[in-house]
Amino acid sequence: MSSRTHPAGWYAASAAPLPEQPVLEGRTEADVCILGAGYTGLSAALELAGAGYRVVVLEAERVGWGASGRNGGQAIVGYACEMDTLEGLRGPDQARVLFALSREALDLLRARIARHAIACDWQAGHAHVPIRPRQERALRAYVEEMAGRYGYPLEWWDRARLRQVLASDRYLGAVYDANSGHLHPLEYAYGLARAALAAGVRIYEGSRVTALVHGRRPRLRTARGEAEADFAVLAGNAWLRGIAPELESRVMPVGTYIAATAPLGEARARALIGNNMAVADVNWALDYFRLSRDHRLLFGGRASYSSLPPPNLRGVMRRRIRTVFPQLADVPIEYLWGGYVDISLNRAPHWGRLAPNVYFAQGFSGHGVALTGLAGQVIAQAIRGQAERLDLFARIPHAPFPGGRLLRTPLLVLAMSWYKLRDALW
Repeated sequence: MSSRTHPAGWYAASAAPLPEQPVLEGRTEADVCILGAGYTGLSAALELAGAGYRVVVLEAERVGWGASGRNGGQAIVGYACEMDTLEGLRGPDQARVLFALSREALDLLRARIARHAIACDWQAGHAHVPIRPRQERALRAYVEEMAGRYGYPLEWWDRARLRQVLASDRYLGAVYDANSGHLHPLEYAYGLARAALAAGVRIYEGSRVTALVHGRRPRLRTARGEAEADFAVLAGNAWLRGIAPELESRVMPVGTYIAATAPLGEARARALIGNNMAVADVNWALDYFRLSRDHRLLFGGRASYSSLPPPNLRGVMRRRIRTVFPQLADVPIEYLWGGYVDISLNRAPHWGRLAPNVYFAQGFSGHGVALTGLAGQVIAQAIRGQAERLDLFARIPHAPFPGGRLLRTPLLVLAMSWYKLRDALW
């Protein structure tokens, strides 16, 4: 059995444990073999097993060990890129279809939680908040655009209305979305895994894939075994690590970090965020925050594009929290953790095929809580012979990050420094 554990953090400390799954030993066969036991891989496995397919999932560490078990927990409509970007890449008609699919992703998320009785603290309500006047103008225009061009209702709250539910003077207003929301990420991953196991999916933990062998029946090799199937699915996102260089060149791993304060008590917590919504600002290097079920403030941000955590991360996070909530100056941070998300160059999702029998989904760019579930469903549909929805995503063009393996990280750090400076000055 694997002896691997999740990185220390509030999610790992508060989640009901999932029994460890065996290590793959020797050779096994299936109809579909999936790399990665995160949201994408588990969603695809669940869909396929429900259709009668024999499914094997290979996970290098533990279920939900990557971004699926460490993210900010905010499930938001749309994509990490602007809809204008998708319109430029695929035209307005296809952009509207893609936006509708992002709405469907949220419906699918809620349906899976209900169908499988996943206790993951789902809470409706999300707000994007501006700090500077240019951001306020952009968000007001966004509300009109979403209603007029995409038929999606959002609420604009002025500063006084926002102050009724958010005890911070930092923001100029809010775009409130009652359809988006937040959840406990690791509990959701565990719930998908329990449902997949009950449906007959075989999950192997501690079974890092070391090679993909293409062929009539692709094979995924590990240090101690091999899985052969009619179809393979690569759902490793930021953690592929040499399995498919042609995919890795089109995403970059970006570190993101979350702090959990000591428990505030129910009254003090509700005084901070009265309606229990999730909140995110719209800076390029954004802050995002929400309350936990045990009345902590969960506060994330401080993305690192260099693959190294920011210096004095705990001190930085405490200052960020005090900037938003000065009234919490006396509250210590009890947990601090981070992980990698994968971003694409244009921030659009990158889903498709490496070969007729090898599928992939990546490039969620920080918007993956809901979209990963849709990706798993769309890939499962394509394997079953209904590929129209996957083809819609596969036609979104993606370029590799400039600079190659040696220079792409320094170039990205330089570019992000400019965006952070713009956040600070404009």
